[in-house]
Amino acid sequence: SLPLMLVDLVCHHGLSALIDMHVLHRLAADQGDASAQFNLATMYDLGEGVKRDHAEAVQFYRLAASQGHADAQHNLGVSYALGEGVSRDYLRAYMWFSIAATLGADNSRQAREAIALELTPVKITKAQQLADQCMANDYKGCR
Repeated sequence: SLPLMLVDLVCHHGLSALIDMHVLHRLAADQGDASAQFNLATMYDLGEGVKRDHAEAVQFYRLAASQGHADAQHNLGVSYALGEGVSRDYLRAYMWFSIAATLGADNSRQAREAIALELTPVKITKAQQLADQCMANDYKGCR
């Protein structure tokens, strides 16, 4: 959701016809709005209203994920699993799916189980340790 101040500004100045959703989300994302960061990331991920750019999507997913946005955390796991915008890394995918699952994202539990088939037990333990460390640090510095 966009900050109320931004919506009020757009409505009162008649700019809504000139400003597309990308710009609105970008403005709110730049103000630190996690939902806008997630929405902007999704736009880049899918190429909706912007040129598809997985690396740009990952950057905005990271910003939202660092604020505890479970869907952004899940999508970071997907990015790592598929190697879109980042190098394929099943350990990091498992880590992000674990974090999102902790916040109640059922699809992340299923994705984590699928990724576990690609990892050794030692790597699963390491991924879970990274997830625990990330959560203990309030999602700061997680990669």
